[in-house]
Amino acid sequence: MQFCDDCGSMMKKEDGVMVCTSCGTSAEQDADESFVSTTEQSGDELIETEEGADFEGKPTDDSVHCDECDHGVAWYTIKQTGSADEPPTRFFKCKECGYRWREYN
Repeated sequence: MQFCDDCGSMMKKEDGVMVCTSCGTSAEQDADESFVSTTEQSGDELIETEEGADFEGKPTDDSVHCDECDHGVAWYTIKQTGSADEPPTRFFKCKECGYRWREYN
């Protein structure tokens, strides 16, 4: 990523040169610019759902207990329901009876 020397805004590539998105200054692309890749996700971190799937998230270990049937394993998902500076909410669905509940951290 290259930034404008005049105003500090991010530049984008247009017709072989870098152009500032704010002030329009153009410059040659930095030669030492390199790309950094992050590590790949493992399959354990990915959740793929489709219509009619028999699960709703990732399974928990036996650390939760359903208030309806006292079963110890549930599906869970995590969603950001408040502002970004608040912790996310965990939504659970009991694998035994289907009862749903949520926990706030």
